[in-house]
Amino acid sequence: MFAVAVAATGCKKADHDPSTGPAQEAGKAIDNTAAAAAANTREAASAVGNATERAAENTAAAADRAGDKMENAADRANQNMKEAGAEVRQESREAAADAKAGAAHVTNKAGQGLERAGEKMQDASRK
Repeated sequence: MFAVAVAATGCKKADHDPSTGPAQEAGKAIDNTAAAAAANTREAASAVGNATERAAENTAAAADRAGDKMENAADRANQNMKEAGAEVRQESREAAADAKAGAAHVTNKAGQGLERAGEKMQDASRK
C-alpha cells in the first residue's frame, strides 16, 4: 500500500518523509510555487522600477537640455534685438543728419532766392 501511495504522489521512496501525507506534500508544492511566483514578481517589479527610474532620469535630462536650448535661443534673440536697436538708432541718426543737411541746403537756397529778390527790388526801385 505504501508503494502505491508513493507512486500516486510521484515521490521517490528516498524523498518521502513518512510523517507527511499527500495533502501535506501538495500543500508544500503549492507553497513553493507561491514563493517562486512571489520572488519572480519582486524581480519583475524591481526591473520595472529600475526602468521607470531610468525613464525619469532620461526625461529630466531631456528637460534640462530643452531648457538650456531655450535659454540660448532667448539670449540670441535678445542680442539680435540689441543689434537691431543699435542699427535703428544709427539709421535714425543718419536720417536726422541728412534731414538737417537738407534743411540747411533749403535754407541756404531760400536765403539766396530772397537775396536775389531783394536785389531785384532794389534795382527796380532805382529805375
